[in-house]
Amino acid sequence: MKNDVHPEYRKVVFLDTSSDYKFLTGSTQNSEETIEWEDGNTYPLIRVEISSESHPFYTGKQKADKVGGRVDRFKKKYNMK
Repeated sequence: MKNDVHPEYRKVVFLDTSSDYKFLTGSTQNSEETIEWEDGNTYPLIRVEISSESHPFYTGKQKADKVGGRVDRFKKKYNMK
């Protein structure tokens, strides 16, 4: 592998700003902001607006589309069975 081609892979903390959920993972993302994690080490902090903690799909609050597809809407529009 060539040197100085790939970004540095390191541990970072992602913070979901809508639910204050934090998780530590590996990433090439960098940030000037840091946070002290539960293990006593300091890691870069990346703020995100949505994560698995607040996304409707994972929280079970996703709305199901009850309306039929194109064919059903066409049939309904023209009173067809």
